[in-house]
Amino acid sequence: MSKTLSIAQRTTFCGLFCAFGVLFPQIFHWIGMISGAGAVPGTIFLPMHIPVLLAGLLIGPQIGCIVGIVTPVVSTLLTNMPVPALLPFMIIELAGYGLTAGWMCHTRLPVIVQLIIAQLAGRILRAATILIGFFLIGYCSPAADITTIWTSVITGLPGLLLQWFFIPLLVFRLRHLERRTLD
Repeated sequence: MSKTLSIAQRTTFCGLFCAFGVLFPQIFHWIGMISGAGAVPGTIFLPMHIPVLLAGLLIGPQIGCIVGIVTPVVSTLLTNMPVPALLPFMIIELAGYGLTAGWMCHTRLPVIVQLIIAQLAGRILRAATILIGFFLIGYCSPAADITTIWTSVITGLPGLLLQWFFIPLLVFRLRHLERRTLD
C-alpha cells in the first residue's frame, strides 16, 4: 500500500492511526469499567499497539514509527494513559513496533511472521529500556522493575492473540481492496 500513497494520503492515514491509537484504549477501559474487570484492560489487550502495527504493516516504517511516537504522547496529554512515568517506555516500544512492522511490510514473509517479528522487536526494545532505566540511570517508576518485563509479556498474552488473529486479516483485506481499486 505504501508505494501508491501521496504525501497527503500518508499524512491523513498517520493522523487516522494516531486517533485510533488514542480511541481504542479508551474503548477497552470503558468496557473494563462496565464489566467490573479487576485488571486494567489496556495492559491485557494492548489496544494502542494495534493501530501502530497496522500503520507500519500497511504504510511503511516512517509512518509506523511516527504513529508509535505520537500516539502515546497524545494519549497521555488527553487521557493521562499511559501515565507519564510509563510514557518513555511506551514511546520506545511503540516506535519499535511501527518501525519494524514497516520494514517487514517490504518482505515476502507471511503477515503473521512480519507481525511476530515486529512484536518481538518492540518487546525487546521495551525490556532494554526498562533495564537501562533501572540499572544505568536509576530511574525508579512502576515500570522500572525487572519483573515488569516478564509480567508485561504474560499479562499481554490475550492482546497478542487478538493481534495475531485480527491484524493479518485486516492487512490481507486492506491490501486486497487496494489491489482491486488499482486494477
